[in-house]
Amino acid sequence: MASTSSYKDKVVCNHHPDAPLIEDYRAGDMICSECGLIVGDRVIDVGSEWRTFSNEKASVDPSRVGGPENPLLSGGDLSTMIGPGTGAASFDAFGTSKYQNRRTMSSSDRALITAFREISSMADRINLPKTIVDRANNLFKQVHDGKSLKGRSNDAKASACLYIACRQEGVPRTFKEICAISRVSKKEIGRCFKLTLKALATSVDLITTADFMSRFCANLVLPNSVQRAATHIARKAVELDIVPGRSPISVAAAAIYMASQASENKKTHKEIGDIAGVAEATIRQSYKLMYGHAKALFPEDFVFATPIEQLPPL
Repeated sequence: MASTSSYKDKVVCNHHPDAPLIEDYRAGDMICSECGLIVGDRVIDVGSEWRTFSNEKASVDPSRVGGPENPLLSGGDLSTMIGPGTGAASFDAFGTSKYQNRRTMSSSDRALITAFREISSMADRINLPKTIVDRANNLFKQVHDGKSLKGRSNDAKASACLYIACRQEGVPRTFKEICAISRVSKKEIGRCFKLTLKALATSVDLITTADFMSRFCANLVLPNSVQRAATHIARKAVELDIVPGRSPISVAAAAIYMASQASENKKTHKEIGDIAGVAEATIRQSYKLMYGHAKALFPEDFVFATPIEQLPPL
């Protein structure tokens, strides 16, 4: 995010400080309307929830009357709170209250709350918006109530539900990104992913190179012209069946490498691999398949800083 002396307290684009920003609430991004650069992520409302007229010196704020009802829990989270005891039997040998702030809650609701917290924690680590968290919570609730994945780790089920929610909300994350923020193995998450889709009789759209292109290019600080070229290169490579069997993520990474090497904003295999979560060797293999067809892959209006003939060899 950039700012100048005249834009001290404003979030603006580095290259177009006067251009209005577009808020993409689904992805949680703020995008420059002029060049498409993502200049802010995780848009949140920092305003107060409501106005309160409570006495600031008072120890209790009367406008706060407890947490919101959670419709996903069996009791709507309206569990009983047992206050501090007053008799001798209410204290242990060390004089500590046995019953202070103890909630009566079913084991099922406790499992749900733990899973919801894990989903929220994972989402926070990769800046996912609340819409995805809500969908993942609903998916987990359905799986939990159906008991179809009984015996599987709740953490694995939560991770799988978050992965599915991202794809269903149109802002997919790579499997490696989900595994990196989870506490369970990639293999276990993969199993739960397949079992969850089967249990809920639902599906997810196949991921494409375009699903990740804008995010990868934004994280690499590449201009819109390079992003458009990389998107075109990846799409043509798939249409011409130049990269059979290659994952969309590795194809997208190789397309970004090719487009950046032809521009003034060159990026290495390592830089792209670190952002995309793809091994350098994997990017090289996909690039090798695309290299001989470079003339047919670039868009006609692309302005070359480095001619195709001078692109890095295989």
